[in-house]
Amino acid sequence: MRQLRFLLLLAAVAAASLLSSCGDSGERPSAAQTFAMGEPVTLGHIVYKVFETQWLTHIGSGADARIPQHRFFLVRLSAVNSYSTDVIVPNFTIEDDSGNTYPELSSGEGVPQHIGYLRNVKPAESQQGNALFDAPPRHYKIKLTDETGEKTAYVDIPLSFTSDSPDVPVPGKAKK
Repeated sequence: MRQLRFLLLLAAVAAASLLSSCGDSGERPSAAQTFAMGEPVTLGHIVYKVFETQWLTHIGSGADARIPQHRFFLVRLSAVNSYSTDVIVPNFTIEDDSGNTYPELSSGEGVPQHIGYLRNVKPAESQQGNALFDAPPRHYKIKLTDETGEKTAYVDIPLSFTSDSPDVPVPGKAKK
């Protein structure tokens, strides 16, 4: 009888231990970090860098001009693949201080140096250019994610209607 009680007690302790390990561990995902424009942001195997922004009232001219619902917002950035195989760079969204989000537009027609909407980047190569949004002029943060969509970071984009174009080397071209 004593052995039976011992075995039942041991089984109860093992069951309690198993159940507690399956429950909430108390760990919470950490808040996404926010970076300043120009700082490199490493998420998974992608290294991002946001260079500049530009607001446009239209793209193109005449009858072929594209007119936005709000304003066209171009964000010039790069994404470098630091992995040993191809990586797909996820689409971007911007978020204002009120929590309103605006997705990247899929059509880059007429956008100078459009980064593209579907971005497959080979190992040790980069994709760079302008991502296009249709949003009202405000202060934004651009949401960046790793190739799996699990890790997130933001880059703070101050509201500015002027921009300086820094010299950014084009991959594969030699300096003169």
